[in-house]
Amino acid sequence: MIKLRFAPSPTGYLHLGNTRTALINWLYARAHQGHFILRLDDTDATRSQQKYADQIQEDLLWLGLAYDEVVKQSDRLKDYEKAADLLKDKGRLYACYETPEELDLQRKIQISSGKPPLYNRAALFLTPSHIEKYKIDGRKPHWRFKMEKGEIRWHDLVRGDVAFEGDLLNDPILIREDGSPVFTLATSVDDLDMKITHILRGEDHVTNTAVQIQIMEALSGKPHSIHFGHLALISGSKGEGLSKREGSLSLVELRKEGLEPLAINSLLAKLGTSDPITPHTSLEGILADFDIHKFGRASPRLDPDDLWQMNSRILQMLSFEHIKPRLDRMGIEGSTPAFWALVQKNITKFQDIKEWDTICYGHKSFLVENKSLLETAEHFLPLEPWDESTFSTWMGEVKAETDLKGKELFMPIRHALTGQEHGPELKDLILLMGRSKVLTRLQTARG
Repeated sequence: MIKLRFAPSPTGYLHLGNTRTALINWLYARAHQGHFILRLDDTDATRSQQKYADQIQEDLLWLGLAYDEVVKQSDRLKDYEKAADLLKDKGRLYACYETPEELDLQRKIQISSGKPPLYNRAALFLTPSHIEKYKIDGRKPHWRFKMEKGEIRWHDLVRGDVAFEGDLLNDPILIREDGSPVFTLATSVDDLDMKITHILRGEDHVTNTAVQIQIMEALSGKPHSIHFGHLALISGSKGEGLSKREGSLSLVELRKEGLEPLAINSLLAKLGTSDPITPHTSLEGILADFDIHKFGRASPRLDPDDLWQMNSRILQMLSFEHIKPRLDRMGIEGSTPAFWALVQKNITKFQDIKEWDTICYGHKSFLVENKSLLETAEHFLPLEPWDESTFSTWMGEVKAETDLKGKELFMPIRHALTGQEHGPELKDLILLMGRSKVLTRLQTARG
């Protein structure tokens, strides 16, 4: 069975970058009738928080990305210890006693000498007396994985053929001084134990993949069989690196602001492909058109405004039957298909419908300066019953009486009735409001 995982660290909220990774993994798994695992990388006890873990799970379910299994790496610490012991026995994991300051000095010397900043493996040549002295001084070791010579190669689902030379990569720290595993070890052990078949993640992990391949092969004693795909990272609208400084890009904030989950899914599923970005009203529609090979290597650009445009387009596509339960939950009772058809093309977020419900049926008043125009409009306001021709007939009489036309005629009327400069066509709006409501608005707008 095909198995994929999304492995965020619960050290913060999901943002659009890692949400895209989650979505693409989910789509790939579902497109191949596979298994989708949520794996929380919570081995960093100082930074991981339960509130973030809970929110990640809630956000994924809000997006519709149901997972088949949840795994917490903090529950698997004994498995990582066993793996570390195995690597020590094989001579691939060795103890190092340098302080951060000593390592930083070593890097600076290497860089100034024109050499790559790789760990010099001095710890491999420590004598027992050196080690004993470090222990007396109270130093605790961190443990590095010894990279071996040889080509590390894979065919990337996005980047094509990728190759690294093992001896040109830095020996990574796998165990911290406090004995906790670094994600590089934990994820390698998990991917093996869970029989992960495909790993789709950001291109910033390409070097990590080369390292993890050697770790997994050292642990299993056989060549790896995982398929990798590294996606280009999202940038801002001007090509800048996307970050939280560019706006409220966490799902928590976007959700509070009223963004529809399918607006996020529709946009992110196509971002980085040459396909047109089209709105979808279901994940099934997105899934039907998914193909990992459509993603290119160029960094896709994302303007937050694109999300809101997508939001508006999706709202325009939703049927009254689809949104009726949401209207009920908002306390908007007695809503009709005619009301939804009128306002759905004039809202950016679903919450905006509350304002239009109040405009159409509630008690509102908006002051307008052109009182004489409103008096004339009130005078010529037709008696009911009304139909689609009522507004045209009414405005024709007002126009003939005042010699006003265009915006000078229509904008004060719109302001008096809605308090808005834009919105549904008044010829349709007044049919929902009814004569009594229109008359009251004209009267109160004069102050």
